[in-house]
Amino acid sequence: MKRTTLSLFGAAAALAAVTGVAALGGASPAAETGAKAPTRLPVQRSTALCPAPTSSDVAETTYTSFTPQAKAQAGGKTSAAQLLSAAGPAAKSDAKADAKADPKKAGKGAKAPQAAGRPVLSLKEPGKPATATTSSSDAPALVGTADGALAPGWTTQQTTVIAAGAGRGLHGVICAAPDTSFWFPGVSTVKGRQDYVHVTNPDPTAAVVDLELYGKDGRIKAPTGEAVNVPPRSTVPVLLSTLTDAPTEDLTLHVAARNGRVGAGVQASDEKLGGDWLAPSGDASPSVVLPGIPADATSVRLVAHVPGDDDADLKVRLAGPTGSISPAGHETLHVKSGMTTAVDLGDVTKGQAGSLLLTAEGDSAPVVAALRVTRGKGDKQETAFIPATPALDGRGTVADNRPKGSTLALVAPGKEAQVKVTSSAGADGGSPVGKTYTVKAGTTLAVEPPQPGGTKGPYAVTVEKVSGGPVHASRTLALPKDGLPMFTIQPLPDDRSTVAVPEAEQDLSMLNR
Repeated sequence: MKRTTLSLFGAAAALAAVTGVAALGGASPAAETGAKAPTRLPVQRSTALCPAPTSSDVAETTYTSFTPQAKAQAGGKTSAAQLLSAAGPAAKSDAKADAKADPKKAGKGAKAPQAAGRPVLSLKEPGKPATATTSSSDAPALVGTADGALAPGWTTQQTTVIAAGAGRGLHGVICAAPDTSFWFPGVSTVKGRQDYVHVTNPDPTAAVVDLELYGKDGRIKAPTGEAVNVPPRSTVPVLLSTLTDAPTEDLTLHVAARNGRVGAGVQASDEKLGGDWLAPSGDASPSVVLPGIPADATSVRLVAHVPGDDDADLKVRLAGPTGSISPAGHETLHVKSGMTTAVDLGDVTKGQAGSLLLTAEGDSAPVVAALRVTRGKGDKQETAFIPATPALDGRGTVADNRPKGSTLALVAPGKEAQVKVTSSAGADGGSPVGKTYTVKAGTTLAVEPPQPGGTKGPYAVTVEKVSGGPVHASRTLALPKDGLPMFTIQPLPDDRSTVAVPEAEQDLSMLNR
């Protein structure tokens, strides 16, 4: 996410314009008395992009938008947070698009695409979620901004229930800020699975991106994935199997912007195993944490990739409720430079919720990684994904939680930590409630968030680090239906709601030079 960096530049520039610049040849008063630590202030503007949810005629999507309440809110008179429809998606050159275009196959409830720029959801105040729903198979991608008091920590969850067909199940994704590079370990081009990468451009000028695929032998030739044009304020979905003639089970996708900035997400749909959104992995690191494997997971598959020039040697551990162990037969993992490695861990949790820790051995190269998690058996199986997730420096928020349906996974890979979990009021009423938890070193604590008093409608959950070592977190939302264990897992990255602003002093001697 780049919004904090941009806010920092803007704040620094404004301060420089007001106070002047320190003289090159002499010390300013601040320098003479010792430099002060930068002050952290709330960000003034946040941006989020939501991909087009589905082309299914038997699906319903809920958007839930939320900004945490703060003691000192940012902003002045103007404060707004809106999600607007982007331009309609480009046509898909495959059978799925042809079915959509056939009026005989259109659902009775289908609606025409919304006009670009039409407001879909508006958040009015911090501390209380706002929601919107759609059952349209042509629901567009959304481009959103939040200003003033609604900007710090603003988040939106997109949750879709697909009742039948390929990918049936629960598809959830947190609408993310635009960036220039995204890594997606765990994509596939095999028969029976359709993985679409959705690339959304929020800006008034076109963006150009490269779609690169990496397998067990390195980069795969995919000329049609080079220099993909993404028109202004629009989204382009690309079926990954059209980029290569060789069906491959485990791949890593890299979305790299040549110019402009974009949002990116992968929607994976399997004919037998359901599907979900795959969020990008956190930045490549020698040690990564993949938080929140459900206790009843029947299959867990790890996919890791090394973007750099050196190989990676990793120690594999499972952090459970009481400590960390090495999975039998999978104590270590070697990943070659530029290649993707996959490991089937089976039912590694053995009935207890856990998280996977990949720790560098020696001078290991940084990696990106993700887990494909399956619940259920036979024809009642469902799939979700857990990407490598960075630690919470301050706080993280996930919207659209349901009573008895949400589970938080809190992981302390090193030292013991304390975190405060706050559940907001519901979208239609209720009162917030908070609780503090202790996460022991090397363990995963899986808890149901505290239930808001008299809650009505979806609510948001905010996790704040209070003390101790690094904490990583994810949220599982489970909405079982007709014996199918529908679920989705969202990582909780830090919301970057504040930015460091350096202090500045006037140096009027500049006027005499």
